[in-house]
Amino acid sequence: MALIRISAMVILLLAGCCFRQADAQIQPPSTHSKKAERFFADAANFYNARQYEKANNCLDRALKEDSLFTEAYLLKGDIRSDQQDLPGAVDFYKAAIRSNPDFSPQIYYITANIEMMLCRYQEAKKDMEKFLTFQNLPENKADKAKKALKSCDFGIRQMDNPVPFQPVNLGDSINSDVDEYVNYITPDDHRLYFTRKLPKSNVSPAQGNAYQEDFFYADRTDSVWHNAVSLGPPINTPENEGALTLSPDGNYLFFAACERPDGFGSCDLYWSKKIGNEWTTAENIGPVVNSPAWDSQPSFSSDGRTLYFASKRAGGKGSSDIWKSILLPDGSWANPVNLGDSINTPAEEMSPFIHPDGQTLYFASRGHQGMGKFDLFVSRMKPDGSWSTPKNLGYPINTCADELNFIVNASGDMAYISSDKLGGKGKQDIYSFKLYKDARPEKVTYFKGIVYDKDTKKRLGARFELLDLDAGTTVITSSSDPLSGEFLLTLPANRNYMLNVSKEGYLFYSDHFEMKDEASITRPFLKDIPLQPIKVGVSVILKNIFFDTDKFDLKPESIMELQRLLDLLKKNPKIKIEISGHTDNVGTPEYNITLSRNRAKAVYDYLIQQGIPAGRLSYQGYGLTKPIDTNDTPEGRANNRRTEFRVVGVGIVGANN
Repeated sequence: MALIRISAMVILLLAGCCFRQADAQIQPPSTHSKKAERFFADAANFYNARQYEKANNCLDRALKEDSLFTEAYLLKGDIRSDQQDLPGAVDFYKAAIRSNPDFSPQIYYITANIEMMLCRYQEAKKDMEKFLTFQNLPENKADKAKKALKSCDFGIRQMDNPVPFQPVNLGDSINSDVDEYVNYITPDDHRLYFTRKLPKSNVSPAQGNAYQEDFFYADRTDSVWHNAVSLGPPINTPENEGALTLSPDGNYLFFAACERPDGFGSCDLYWSKKIGNEWTTAENIGPVVNSPAWDSQPSFSSDGRTLYFASKRAGGKGSSDIWKSILLPDGSWANPVNLGDSINTPAEEMSPFIHPDGQTLYFASRGHQGMGKFDLFVSRMKPDGSWSTPKNLGYPINTCADELNFIVNASGDMAYISSDKLGGKGKQDIYSFKLYKDARPEKVTYFKGIVYDKDTKKRLGARFELLDLDAGTTVITSSSDPLSGEFLLTLPANRNYMLNVSKEGYLFYSDHFEMKDEASITRPFLKDIPLQPIKVGVSVILKNIFFDTDKFDLKPESIMELQRLLDLLKKNPKIKIEISGHTDNVGTPEYNITLSRNRAKAVYDYLIQQGIPAGRLSYQGYGLTKPIDTNDTPEGRANNRRTEFRVVGVGIVGANN
């Protein structure tokens, strides 16, 4: 099928030497040569039978009889268009214009559209402006022409001011002679997931559905990608799967599948959970997220709760919009919310990718000002949850063709794109390139390790919460794998974090991360977490209890840590604890004993105020008598200044989980 066809203008209904055009005007053919008319009539018949070589021969003979035969040039242009030879099509449409500049305004309109498809914006602008000089144009065509003129002007500016773009093909280990579409890269940059379009065995193209899409992944060691491996069953099936995304911890996978028996619309979203090294059989997310229409292209936020996706459901701004749904604490999904007018337009928005920073959204749009087709854009979430005006990523990342598949690594400096216009190994190939600074997200690093039982060394599935200490809000909820104990959390920059790891029958683990300087975000945090079974004598350092220097008033950012201690005491009502304060060696022993005791009492008083019986609590100040690190360095002294609690009595409720 041709990309642009104007044959409706030149299909001859040669009746009485007349010719019907698309706008229903009747006029005689432009030639006075009867022989040229007969050759043209034969060419039209061959064209309708898709016998292009014979049609061209007849048209050449017609033009030999009359070199100004406009319709003959137009039909030759149609043939080139049908054969995907767009430059050739433009050449013949231009020849038609030269033969008779006033033959029809439609020639200028269609020629300009093809020139835009070829990135010939200067020529397209000239032809579209000429089209708009004609009188009595259909209103819808005139509106489209004016919009196209804006795209021409935009394309000219973009090409005059290109952004840095040096794509590198990922090579034979990932790309093949069929289509590959990039989907997801893990926060540690070590594994890339993508969709590959494979020919079905024993099915010919004439039978339809001759291809199927499956998921593959490739691992990287240093800078070398290893050979891609099929994700395999139960995720891959004999039918199509596409548009994969994962949770940052790698434990949940979301993708789109179409025309499945359990579907609610033409395409639905599905999910699977990883247990050990195996994926569960994919399940439909359900009718709250999926609609009777098309739902696809999911992207799961690093907060572990927010799923972005594209949908053609009712109630949107255009033919396809970007929506989001929140995973609720009970495991159900909230009703999807449209991202609104900043992101969505009356045209199409697709392919959302929410970066691990949780606030930078990349997507494809035909509605925001672009270069003619789908362009890639970036928008950033504002403090109030709304989105900034999208920014076009610029030329040559965007071109006159469609750009749709685009992701950015957690560090924000490297992007991946699928393209069939950069040479490559086959059709759509995957490329990487350094993303220029203005288009980068917030910097993100990651925290990776294993959770295990401190006594038995058994690996554990545990719950993770990452909280913003300044805002007092939960940033990420996640869990470690119940078999391997492995976890991975992303840590966006410019925040102070509290980490809480909990599991029934165990004391919680707490930590904090200050992500407000360059050094803190240029390296990952690699640390295994031992969870201590609840028993007499074990203790936990409360790393998120804060006091000003030489004071014992609890700072507001301590409340989240205290709430976790309160939760532990409420879930295990027979636990008795001693709260202890400790200092470094700065100051006299007497002063430090008093200060540490007062700090421990501040925690004790808070718990009493929250309803914990005094008989379950005690407090003590140990000053500098129980150091856990050297007092010869600032770091060591900081570790020695701490608040702890120790279990002094146990009667665990609900510990067998």
